[in-house]
Amino acid sequence: MGKAENRGLDSLESEIEATRERLADTIDQLVYRASPKTIARREVASVKAVYVAPDGAPRTDNILRTAGVVVGLVAVMFALRKLTR
Repeated sequence: MGKAENRGLDSLESEIEATRERLADTIDQLVYRASPKTIARREVASVKAVYVAPDGAPRTDNILRTAGVVVGLVAVMFALRKLTR
């Protein structure tokens, strides 16, 4: 083998190794993102963002809307039970 062929092989081997490393990093990221703990943390943060402002203050408008929906559902369920008896 000549020096040019050897350099070509070395270059190819280094490209393959770099690709392996990128692939391993990508797989690690996917495993992290798909782990149940990470998903749960992400969902908790998402729900928390709806009810708590970034400065830590409660978002009363969203809290009141949710409370209204819950009260409305309970009232509808109560009324339906009364009607069916």
